[in-house]
Amino acid sequence: MEKDLISIVIPVYNQVRELEQALISIKDQTYKNIEIIIEEDKQHEGAPVMRNRGLARARGEYIIFWDADIVAVPKMLEELYQALKNNPEVSFAYCDYYFKNKKMPSKKFAIETLRKNNYIHSTSLIRRKAAIKWDENLKRFQDWDLWLTMIKKGETGIYVPKILFTIIAQGTISTWLPSFAYKKPWKYLPGFRKKVKKYEKAKNIIIKKHRL
Repeated sequence: MEKDLISIVIPVYNQVRELEQALISIKDQTYKNIEIIIEEDKQHEGAPVMRNRGLARARGEYIIFWDADIVAVPKMLEELYQALKNNPEVSFAYCDYYFKNKKMPSKKFAIETLRKNNYIHSTSLIRRKAAIKWDENLKRFQDWDLWLTMIKKGETGIYVPKILFTIIAQGTISTWLPSFAYKKPWKYLPGFRKKVKKYEKAKNIIIKKHRL
């Protein structure tokens, strides 16, 4: 494990255009002590598998799972790194972000709040000694599962209340629904019903696994 080195793990599946923009934003980071690990998913095995392979190769004291469709502000790594350096008792640092042009605010770390719903994106800076493998069987809520598993092990996080990156992929937005869409009577409308059903099925898997 190399001191102060940040290992950036990028799972990639048919995202050449997005990856180029992500790499440019990594090149522009003010924090320069980094290594980049790109895991190309040629067999469509899924992001968790690629992240686990990257995790196994990582040499850094810190690790961040950087999705290929993420463009960060130049000071993102520096901001998250400083949060961990200033708070040695916590295991990971996270922030706010944009989902296309929609602001996605997070909130202060609280275990009981996190057990109700996830508000921490997978692109967060984690101490390598606290990092764990991703559940390769999950299709959704992989990040929520990661944080819930980590807090069971006594790990905690710290919130950096700044918008530090943007998810740029065109396809991702199609899976997002406004919060009211998951409530009655909206959840039963034809435009929302199928997506809400898939969402609830996936969420129930996490609820059962973690006994929420």
